[in-house]
Amino acid sequence: MSTVPAQRGRRQRMLAVTAVATLALVAGACGGSKSTTSTTTPAGGATTTTIKLAPATLNGSGSTFQLAFDQEAVTQFHSLHSSVNVTYGGGGSSKGLTDLQNKLVQYAGTDAPIKDYGPYGGATAVLYFPTVAAPITVSYNVSAVSKTLVFSGATLAKIFAGKITTWNDPAIAADNTGVTLPRTKITAVHRSDGSGTTHNFTLYLGKADPTDWTYGNSTTFPTTLGGATGNGNQGVAQTVQSTDGGIGYVDFATAQAASLKVASIKNSTGQTIAPTLQGASAAVAAAQINPDLTYDPTDASAAAAYPITSPTWVVTYKTQTDHNTGLALKAFLSFLLTTGQTSVAQSTGYAALQGDLLTKSRAQLDALVIP
Repeated sequence: MSTVPAQRGRRQRMLAVTAVATLALVAGACGGSKSTTSTTTPAGGATTTTIKLAPATLNGSGSTFQLAFDQEAVTQFHSLHSSVNVTYGGGGSSKGLTDLQNKLVQYAGTDAPIKDYGPYGGATAVLYFPTVAAPITVSYNVSAVSKTLVFSGATLAKIFAGKITTWNDPAIAADNTGVTLPRTKITAVHRSDGSGTTHNFTLYLGKADPTDWTYGNSTTFPTTLGGATGNGNQGVAQTVQSTDGGIGYVDFATAQAASLKVASIKNSTGQTIAPTLQGASAAVAAAQINPDLTYDPTDASAAAAYPITSPTWVVTYKTQTDHNTGLALKAFLSFLLTTGQTSVAQSTGYAALQGDLLTKSRAQLDALVIP
């Protein structure tokens, strides 16, 4: 975004080299392609044959949790491959998975694993590609309080279950020694749409305090509970921002963009952890990776882990039906797992993948079946 010529030049060189690295991951799938090849000599001097992608369209929808990351990635990818038109709309994880199921999109963004694989053709019909992770913040708006608040999992469970209704409740006071709390009414704000953020937030509440949170976890917030609502992470942020006494769960990137006050959370080891990318990375590192590359970093038992950390995936069909579209999709996923982990993730408010999880996610690109 800089207007300084030298900086612009460096970014252009970086993107050119990234194009070589990204497309090298898909080069093996190009036999018989209508795409053409070109020879490029990067700054290091080595000559590399890369792929010029044929025209194709990739449509995606779903998670608003990963929206900021996806939008920037789409912009950067298109600057390298103008022949490929990539879109990503929000709508929530549930919408993305439904759109994928109905084959309205080529890929879906989701923060929650699929529960019923039947409509997709079975569990082996789809592939999960982990992309990034980030904190789910507990964002609040209490005009009478200037200090950063702290919450235990038990206190949060009581708040969102409707058992704590004012900000000066003894449980909140016990978490915030020395802070003067008002008698302001609490307005708990939750998602109105089917949401992976809701899935992971309620998953955490059930782990942290199963006695007070008896509603299980789901992509939809329990309809029997009151409070206010918002559509998407942005909608929850707006409702919290406009409601004195409001508290809601909002992804890190959106909370930052809206300049919301965010609480620190006591994790399972007793440490008080602020929502940071470092805390999210610690939670992911402590999580067990399943064979299909799903994993659960909530309430991770690591001292540095932020306890309400959300994973997120791009999900697509394993077997593609169109050659050029399949190659473009593989190139885009490769971009998410290369440049997406460097110049895109942290700049948009996400923790990059690391270690075994990133290695496995990149390796799974070879599992895509392209005609």
